[in-house]
Amino acid sequence: MAEPSNKDITTGGKVEPLRKARPCPECSRPSARDHYPFCSDRCRNLDLSRWLQGSYAIPVADDESKADGYED
Repeated sequence: MAEPSNKDITTGGKVEPLRKARPCPECSRPSARDHYPFCSDRCRNLDLSRWLQGSYAIPVADDESKADGYED
């Protein structure tokens, strides 16, 4: 007789989600496990397209001396 797997013992045979469900950052529908944190491949590709076009940017300090940590 085979022993039950850990999955069967702890959750009664149900697979528990690895992450909390949260809304898709593109369309606000529930996220899907295969495309997390997005709901679909379409939303994932829209976000990637924005990154590749340079729509997202990391802010940079205006004064270079302050950005380097040196002040006069």
